[in-house]
Amino acid sequence: MIRMLLKTENSPSLLVVRLALAIVIFPHGTQKVLGWFGGSGFTATIHQFSAMGFPAWSVILLMTTEFLGALLLVLGFLSRLWALATGISISICMSLYHIQNGFFMNWFGLQKGEGFEYHILVLGICLALVIGGGGMFSLDQRLADRQDNLNKL
Repeated sequence: MIRMLLKTENSPSLLVVRLALAIVIFPHGTQKVLGWFGGSGFTATIHQFSAMGFPAWSVILLMTTEFLGALLLVLGFLSRLWALATGISISICMSLYHIQNGFFMNWFGLQKGEGFEYHILVLGICLALVIGGGGMFSLDQRLADRQDNLNKL
């Protein structure tokens, strides 16, 4: 089971996709956890999401995914797990707040809210990582290789 979670190809494409996801998601995590980039910070985020009907545990999972998960994606540690968690959270966000606004982003401020095209891109990235793993220079790859070497002994 662990072997399947860690196994990945030595792919530079997966490295690029993994880093792109981490770079895009991490600032959202810092908004929620640290209050950076105009965010609310940990306590206020829990209160805001609770007011929208989300239980505190789910908000903590979201913050863990966006903050810690993004950092671990940079390192390529448990890449499939963090990509799956990110995909689930972006799917929830898309279905609750963006589907009703149509496909396109609100580039010119002419529609009520943002569409879901960004979310489709993030989901595609997440799916690529869930299927392929962390790729080149990932801790997943190193751990899988180490486990293979131990199994050969």
